[in-house]
Amino acid sequence: MSIIRKVKAVERVFAQLEVETKALSESTGMHCLAGCGRCCMKPDIHANPLEFLPLAFSWFIEGKADEKLVELSSNTSGICLVFKPVHLSDKNGSCGDYVHRGLICRLFGYATSRDKNGERKLVTCNLIKTEQPAAYQAAIDMISNKDEMPSFINYYQRLSQIDFRLANQMLPINEAIKVALHEVMKHYSYRRLPRKRKAS
Repeated sequence: MSIIRKVKAVERVFAQLEVETKALSESTGMHCLAGCGRCCMKPDIHANPLEFLPLAFSWFIEGKADEKLVELSSNTSGICLVFKPVHLSDKNGSCGDYVHRGLICRLFGYATSRDKNGERKLVTCNLIKTEQPAAYQAAIDMISNKDEMPSFINYYQRLSQIDFRLANQMLPINEAIKVALHEVMKHYSYRRLPRKRKAS
């Protein structure tokens, strides 16, 4: 499968997740706090290269691939390169490329995972739990009622069906982005460069 086809396949997975998270947010009232970037400030986030293939492809066609590789290689903080804090010590900020954020960024706060007993648990932040208690409880009630909602395992399995190798390399987030960039650059080493895509 070509890089462009993989990128489009990943974007279709993201589009379906967007529908599900929007429905969950509307039914519970649960939402991320404006300007909050606490989850992005964690230096131990892991992801796979496939979920960042759309981001890498976007940088490549914009002519930013080499520049971004240098930035990724010199980033020693472990914090996602794409996150843009308001101040260096601040936990407020925003994603520098929200449209192309990874699957982990899209799932956190709005999806379930299984605990050691196989029970579904909502994976969300303490701010949502403490500042939106009614919305959080509504989401917990949905789980108790066995209502449908996004799950980590379901969406990561969907990525595995696109490219098993890339989807099953769990790496520190900046390493995952770097591998994605290398995949795109390697693909076009001996191929005609793609035309720029229209902004979505």
